[in-house]
Amino acid sequence: MNTTINIQNLKCGGCANTITKNLAQLEAITEVTVNVEESSVSFAYPTEERLMEVKEKLKTLGYPEDGEANNLGSKAKSYVSCAIGKMS
Repeated sequence: MNTTINIQNLKCGGCANTITKNLAQLEAITEVTVNVEESSVSFAYPTEERLMEVKEKLKTLGYPEDGEANNLGSKAKSYVSCAIGKMS
């Protein structure tokens, strides 16, 4: 199955690099594409369990799904993830 999730705190290519790298490491997650302009990430997944795993990973990285709580901690995590993505 394929899906697109709109996320928060996505600012640049550094963020996109971090998201792409981390999601590609998850088992059975393929075709990862990040659209910075639309603040979205698209990917293929085999089960609802994997979809929930992706959402949790995004939240851990500081990019919660639209509609989720976006506290100061999430925003700070996204800045760190962004910086790491720019250096990679």
